[in-house]
Amino acid sequence: MTDTSPRAASAALYRAIWRWHFIAGLLILPFVLILAVTGAIYLFKDEINDAAYRPLRFVDPATTAPLLPSQITEAALAAHPGTLRAYSPAPAPDRSAEVDILGEDGLRDTVYVDPYRGTVLGTLWDGGAAGSPAMFVVRKLHSLDYVGWFGNRLIEAAAGWMVLLVATGTYLWWPRGSRLGTVRIKATRGRPWWRDLHAVTGLYSGMFIVFLALTGLPWSGVWGGKFYDYSYALGLGIPDGYWSGAPVSTVPVKDAVDRAPWIMENQPLPLSGASEGPVQPLDTVVARVEDLGLVPGYAVTIPGTPEGVFTASVYPDDITYERVIHLDQYSGAVLYDADLADLGTLGRWAEWGISVHMGQEFGLLNQIVLLLACLAMIALCLSASVMWWKRRPSGSLGVPQVPTDWRIPRMLLLMAVAAGLFFPLVGLSMLALAGVELAVHLRRRRRLRMA
Repeated sequence: MTDTSPRAASAALYRAIWRWHFIAGLLILPFVLILAVTGAIYLFKDEINDAAYRPLRFVDPATTAPLLPSQITEAALAAHPGTLRAYSPAPAPDRSAEVDILGEDGLRDTVYVDPYRGTVLGTLWDGGAAGSPAMFVVRKLHSLDYVGWFGNRLIEAAAGWMVLLVATGTYLWWPRGSRLGTVRIKATRGRPWWRDLHAVTGLYSGMFIVFLALTGLPWSGVWGGKFYDYSYALGLGIPDGYWSGAPVSTVPVKDAVDRAPWIMENQPLPLSGASEGPVQPLDTVVARVEDLGLVPGYAVTIPGTPEGVFTASVYPDDITYERVIHLDQYSGAVLYDADLADLGTLGRWAEWGISVHMGQEFGLLNQIVLLLACLAMIALCLSASVMWWKRRPSGSLGVPQVPTDWRIPRMLLLMAVAAGLFFPLVGLSMLALAGVELAVHLRRRRRLRMA
């Protein structure tokens, strides 16, 4: 007969959670490695870009005033003919100005210009918010954008599973014997040492891993989309009446600027009014947004159609200064001007979380702490792989046995449903695993009856 004692039930629960922790960890391990390695690199994208492209990004400060924006963009267009798409003034006295140009070949390049002398320092393929082609590749790998929407879904599922792995890992970590390492590594060699390394690393890094997973989810397709919709419906994201009745286009803000507050990325750009004269000069537009108090580091996007608008946006390390301003290209009138304070509570929290996630909110300390978290994730993957390799029987995956008490899988199925309410893609994958578990259990029970 089946042992129904509390001790037996607890042991069965432990084995069931260990089995799911093992299978889920094995499945998402490659994605966790991708997230950890690319995330660790991207935390220092500005430092890497400055070191790798220093001759392009830095200039010798001059005692004279910088050239006008029109003079800087003319110098860039003379060296690199095409259509002016965006202009970024030098963010500091020792920095170059950046001019984005759409060339005749259809490629968009960034031309770096000395703002004092008008000298073109060089050109790079436009890497957008990443700041360089190399960091653009790292960013795309981090989200698996190279695989399209399916890659985004895989990363979203992996991020949700990371939260559950921390929860189940904490349960498995709970001290059950003095010989096992809990807050420090006790073993000296072999598989016990790798087990202790895995457990202790998970203990100290767990909350940081959960934070990184949750703050990365706003960029995801399913979870992020639902978060955006619900925050708007509750009046806690983008405020209702965002455009105050002004006509809008079908182009989202993210298609016009390199980087905007996440909560605003999918909002449509407004439209300029009827043409009543020439387009506002770039010098006038730059002077206008600076008079409005836009902090250094901003970029001005040039309208690409007769109905388009000038968009000035900045996303600094201190997100209290983030801001997006849209100007009518003919009249220069401000069509929209919002900063962090104009967002709802969830919108502000999301922006803060994203800022910390990218290592910019608290400066170098922020970067170092998250770098350690990324290294911990790599260590967890490495130790898990070694433990699996050492324990697996020859010719088998070495998956822990299915518990004989069927009440435990039912409990875990209920957990799958609960998790699916918060992490839809995790819920789907858990239900799929529960289906496999059910099939294995029924097959095993059938064999026992036949025996």
